[in-house]
Amino acid sequence: MNNLTGIDLNLLVVLDALLSERHVSRTAVRLNKSQPAISHALARLRHLFDDPLLVRHGGRLEPTLRALEIAPQLSEAIGRMRSLLAPAGFDPTTERHVFRLAMSDYGAAVLLPRLMAALRIEAPHVDLVVNQASREAMASQVTEGEIDLALGVFPAHGEGIRSSLLFTESFACLADASQLGGSPAMGLGDYLALPHVLVSLRGDAGNEIDLALAATGKARRICLAVPHWSVAPGLVRGTDLVLTVARRILSQANGQGLVVFEPPFAIPPFDFEQIWHRRREGDPRHRWLRALVTRLLGEEGPAIDR
Repeated sequence: MNNLTGIDLNLLVVLDALLSERHVSRTAVRLNKSQPAISHALARLRHLFDDPLLVRHGGRLEPTLRALEIAPQLSEAIGRMRSLLAPAGFDPTTERHVFRLAMSDYGAAVLLPRLMAALRIEAPHVDLVVNQASREAMASQVTEGEIDLALGVFPAHGEGIRSSLLFTESFACLADASQLGGSPAMGLGDYLALPHVLVSLRGDAGNEIDLALAATGKARRICLAVPHWSVAPGLVRGTDLVLTVARRILSQANGQGLVVFEPPFAIPPFDFEQIWHRRREGDPRHRWLRALVTRLLGEEGPAIDR
């Protein structure tokens, strides 16, 4: 192990992919290799590290303790090598690249229409693969190198995570116009008397809105919990439901029988950020993408690295 001249470093690329995919066939597809080639590489890796590294459990390969110890260092080393071998610059008008992003339904709504419009003009050969996950899962994907960039609300950042603030978001309410009787506002008593729609992946009340309401000693009745921000405004029209969500989601909802109004109690705003791992810091393609996202969403000024 200490003599690098006797080691095929391509094996480490395979190990990095195996630890990410935890599946031989998916690793083969990812690396454009045959399944027997990946199985053979895994056998050589086991001999090299004198450890099983990945053991079959059900339909997946589960990492051993040694593999879990290796994974973060290996991922960072592979990332640094890719940055070292990457071109000194990035020409988005001609170069091909695939970025893997993670964001919530909210993040997709506020970013993707603008981002895709910009890419089709400025970087026609750049493609995106976008997935959705919880905050914790997105942060983990960034750390493990499964995605390039995550966008969302991240109260805490793990080791090696870099971030930049894109904007600070506030909350607003939406109701059918019939519930406000011509008024542009709703008092707290009327707000609490009506049933509410909650947008939450987990469907629980541990969210910013209900925590702020609980601080006043009050609680609302949530009669519907949905996981998607985009569908929620359409559920309010023609009903007595009230929706309280991030303001940007409601930018197109005012009118057509619906009214956007201020919450009748104070809800702290939240910071919307992009996060990435420090291993990607120097990658010119990654720097270009972060700058583009900042230009599209940083409406309150340049992003602030934190």
